[in-house]
Amino acid sequence: MILDLQKFISHERPFWEELDEMLTAVENDPYRNLSFQEINRFHYLYERASAGLVKINTFTVEADIRRYLESMVGRSYTIIYGHRENIIRFSPVKWFWRTFPQTFRRHFHLFVLSLCMMVVGGLFGATALVIDPHAKAVLLPFEHLQADPRDRVAEEEGHKSEELKKQGKASFSAFLITNNTRVSIFVLALGMTWGIGTALLLFSNGVILGAVMADYIQAGQQVFLTGWLLPHGAIEIPSILIAGQAGLVLAAALMGGKSGNPMRQRLRNIGPDLVTLIGGVAVLLIWAGLVEAFFSQYHEPVIPYSVKIIFGFSELVMLILYLTFAGKTIPFGIKKV
Repeated sequence: MILDLQKFISHERPFWEELDEMLTAVENDPYRNLSFQEINRFHYLYERASAGLVKINTFTVEADIRRYLESMVGRSYTIIYGHRENIIRFSPVKWFWRTFPQTFRRHFHLFVLSLCMMVVGGLFGATALVIDPHAKAVLLPFEHLQADPRDRVAEEEGHKSEELKKQGKASFSAFLITNNTRVSIFVLALGMTWGIGTALLLFSNGVILGAVMADYIQAGQQVFLTGWLLPHGAIEIPSILIAGQAGLVLAAALMGGKSGNPMRQRLRNIGPDLVTLIGGVAVLLIWAGLVEAFFSQYHEPVIPYSVKIIFGFSELVMLILYLTFAGKTIPFGIKKV
């Protein structure tokens, strides 16, 4: 019997170690989303460990093995049947560093589609302005963009830089954050139009951005343009695109695609992702608003353009790295029985 017990333990130990490894990973990251294959494997290992515990209990020896299996079976039970409690607990740090970037990557194809809509709008706006300079009044609805770029640059680099020091930067920052967040929520909400409104708003924002860029480039003010837009635009523009991504997620759920689920179930399924995406956008826009108010609006000679451009590129690189790698975990190895 002792020989049979040792053979049993030797044969089962790899499965116990695999279950222990999965338990440790889930406990270290309770918000990690397991794939269907991983869930099936976890359930299989749990049942196998439970059966092993029953067999071990028939022996009076191997108390350490029995306690080891009891611990794993108890931990597994807590994860399986205590999942609701794990969901209720919310950690802002884990949400920002794991849940948000993971959700972004899960719907990355819709982010690419959102980007394409804005790029098409940008190309249209730039082309229209180059072909017909008089279209500027239509393409750029903001009064401060109607003037000649050279005149505005001279004004910004002159006395206005001194005047900015006297303005209420905190209130200006709050206005920018509130306005950009409102626009982002609107982009998301327009997903209820089956994505048509989201697409039009992304396109129209692209038209304005493309026309502004073409206007300043034609005037030879590329350096000013980059130093002005990049510090806050490196975060603000991707944030609007992520809001567009969320709107397209909503539109896809409404249309259903090949899913056989009813609309109510589809909307319930994507609800957490929508909240996560728009919440992440709000956090990013807080940073973008602070940068725009306290940094982007200052030009040479107050802040050299080289400093502003380097700062903006650094922001963009860090954002890309964050959205690409944050929250990534090594998948569990799936072993054959």
